[in-house]
Amino acid sequence: MSEYTFDGYRPGSLAGVVGLHMDYYRDAWGFGIEFETKVALEMAEFLRRMEADRDLFLTAWDGEGRLAGSVTIDISGGGPRGAHLRWFIVSSATRGKGLGKELMSRAIAFCDKRAVPQVWLTTFAGLDAARGLYERHGFKLVTENDEDQWSGGVREQFFIRRKAR
Repeated sequence: MSEYTFDGYRPGSLAGVVGLHMDYYRDAWGFGIEFETKVALEMAEFLRRMEADRDLFLTAWDGEGRLAGSVTIDISGGGPRGAHLRWFIVSSATRGKGLGKELMSRAIAFCDKRAVPQVWLTTFAGLDAARGLYERHGFKLVTENDEDQWSGGVREQFFIRRKAR
């Protein structure tokens, strides 16, 4: 992974991460304004309140200085379920090259270092590569239902990873 520089927030990161989401979800799933504004509003709210010593906003940048991927761990706002893994995405140019695995490994290590007992995420059915990555990092599917918070006609899934005792 030496071809990437890992960092936190940089000016433009919010727009960049939203853009990566839209590049993928627009083309692969037909998502539009409802999804884009949901991601942008929730991420902006997170960045305004994040606690640097508790939360993680991890970005990866390629050798040309372009945003290649991101993942967030929201501990301070994760609620009673524990830490919330959010906004995990890699660019189309880096997909399949191991960056997603590296981002996920770093996010889980961040949680384990802080002895977070549980990490949770919501996603939707059909994202098989992401699901495989989640499961390889200890996440288990807990529920699947017809709720569609992304307004894209998908089946929501809820995953939990409990820290090994």
